[in-house]
Parts: sequence; structure tokens; C-alpha cells
Amino acid sequence: MSKIKRTDKQNLPVHRPSKCTCTNVRRTSRAITKLYDAIMEPSGLKVTQFSVLRNIMVSGPLNKSELAPILSLDRTTLVRNIKSLEASKLIENVPGADTRMRSIAVTKAGRKAVENAIPYWQKAQKQIENRLGAENLEKLISLLMDIESAAE
Repeated sequence: MSKIKRTDKQNLPVHRPSKCTCTNVRRTSRAITKLYDAIMEPSGLKVTQFSVLRNIMVSGPLNKSELAPILSLDRTTLVRNIKSLEASKLIENVPGADTRMRSIAVTKAGRKAVENAIPYWQKAQKQIENRLGAENLEKLISLLMDIESAAE
């Protein structure tokens, strides 16, 4: 078993694995989001914003009900994320295929923001790959996909 690191000030354990899978995955998720956000900060986008924009760009204009499962977000969280992107004029509402529904599309400014953020996102990706190694990263992604499937 690995040695538990201790903080200087309080002599409390840090990076202690939990017996709870959910706790470990959530802790890791927060840590990796923090890493990506720090690296991507010069772009002006957080990794969550980048992900929303990229998914809309790849899938084309989508309504909120179509976008939520792609991002694995509940509708409330998605709406909160969308509001900040709308306020920044990175996305806009456009007529949907069904005229009763509105879809979300990435604006020209949103596309430019994503283009500017890609090198920072790639740097974060590379940093994780360098830390884990390509083979371990591939295994990790496979395990994460298995966990996601098991939870559905």
C-alpha cells in the first residue's frame, strides 16, 4: 500500500483512497477539472464550456433535451452552463427542425473561442498522458467507460 502523504499544517492525510468508488471518482474528477481549467485559463474558456461548445459543433445545432445526454448532464446543470455561454455570445438559439423547438448553435465568436482553446486543451491532454503513459491512459478511459455503462 502506498504511503499516505501528510499536510504540513494540520498533519492530516491527503490523497487517501476511499473505500467508496464514487468518492474516489468524484475526487479525481474535481482534480482533473482543476488541472484543465488552470491550463486552459489563457483561452478564456473552462473545460466544461469547451466541452459544451465542442459537442454542439460536432453534433450540429441541438435542443437541450438532445444535448443533455451527450454531455451526461441533467437538464438543470446544462441550463446553468448554457446561460453563461449565451451571456458571452458564444452560443445562440436558432430555429430547430421542429418549428416548436429552439436549438442551440455555436456562434462565430464561439467557434473562434474553441479554436483558441484547442492548443491549451491539447496541452492538458498531453500532460495527463505523460503522467500516466499512453497505455495506462487507454486502460483508464476503458475503465471509465465501463463504470459509466454500469451506472446507466
